Amino acid sequence: MSHFLKIGADGVQLASDATDHAAVIDTRTNLMWAANDVSDKRLDFAAAGKACGKLSLAGYSDWRLPTVEELFLLADRSKFNPAIDTDAFPSVKSDWYWSGTVDAESPSGCAWGVDFSYGNSNLDGQSSPARVRAVRSVLPAASGQ
Repeated sequence: MSHFLKIGADGVQLASDATDHAAVIDTRTNLMWAANDVSDKRLDFAAAGKACGKLSLAGYSDWRLPTVEELFLLADRSKFNPAIDTDAFPSVKSDWYWSGTVDAESPSGCAWGVDFSYGNSNLDGQSSPARVRAVRSVLPAASGQ
């Protein structure tokens, strides 16, 4: 059973076999992810952050670039090319995706990304183009109600 709940463009939860979902909620982390890339094009780091900030999806406008830790949790190293759940993320590319985590040694020059070809993570120059997946935090469901 998948740990992703599919969410429609109107913000309502869809059936697990839906194929027209706009977002998914990861029930392990209480994060909502855009089901599709924010842009059809690869963007540099600054443009990636701006694109997430402008996103309005599933009734929400508080989207952002994920931390490298959040993005890395989407990698499924039991899969390859792409190393991710393609039912939850049907349009994902086997490519690098930006995180919002900058490099501690060179915070204005480099940032972390995750490669969904193999499920690994590494640094790259912020002027390099990469793909973009947006995330937002969701409140956990109230227990006992």
